[in-house]
Amino acid sequence: MSGAGPRENIFPTRMALTNTKLRLKGAQTGHSLLAKKRDALTTRFRAILRRVDEAKRKMGRVMQLASFSLAEVTYATGDISYLVQEQAKSASFKVKAKQENVSGVVLPAFEVDRVPGSDFNLTGLGRGGQQVLRAKEVYAKAVETLVDLASLQTAFMILDEVIRATNRRVNAIEHVVIPRLENTIKYITSELDEMDREEFFRLKKVQGKKKRDAEAADALKKLQDEAEITASPPNLAGGGGDLLGSKDEDVIF
Repeated sequence: MSGAGPRENIFPTRMALTNTKLRLKGAQTGHSLLAKKRDALTTRFRAILRRVDEAKRKMGRVMQLASFSLAEVTYATGDISYLVQEQAKSASFKVKAKQENVSGVVLPAFEVDRVPGSDFNLTGLGRGGQQVLRAKEVYAKAVETLVDLASLQTAFMILDEVIRATNRRVNAIEHVVIPRLENTIKYITSELDEMDREEFFRLKKVQGKKKRDAEAADALKKLQDEAEITASPPNLAGGGGDLLGSKDEDVIF
């Protein structure tokens, strides 16, 4: 039977067939758009994944150098944590957030804004000044790398969730919505064809009955005409002609 799969419970009419075809066209268009969106997001996701891997490797190297530079400062000047806490008046780094639109998905991006000037000009003045400056630059680089990694990791997690949701929608449209609509169209088409065949058969029966009735009426009329001809009396004056105008040869006047 046509449309034997899952279909919508709908009354088979030509209007329903037209509406279902329009819905199928919309579902196919939506599937195409979502597939393109999924491909674009997947491409961006893979690019971000590569950048995340590079940023993590870079972060490991930078933090290693930062740990070595802090060890050098501690060896050269001793513990300077209290001096740093006393001289820290304002933030040396500010993080700015912006948004990036990728195929309708808003991805946050963070940027580091380094404030010019320094609050640690006197730190390491007695000894270990070069080590303190080197440690400061290395940790500044570590902060920038950390912010970059945070931006990439946030975009990575958002894209992962969006790609999963988009894949679910694409699969639902491809394997559920479109087959259901196609089965509904097949069902409506088969029912309409069956109705057309029934109507054609009914019209043939009606036409045949009308033809038989017409033939029976003609036969009955013919019989009635024949009966009337048989029952009518013969015309006696039909063969007399004109008596005055005719002459008899045996009569002589």
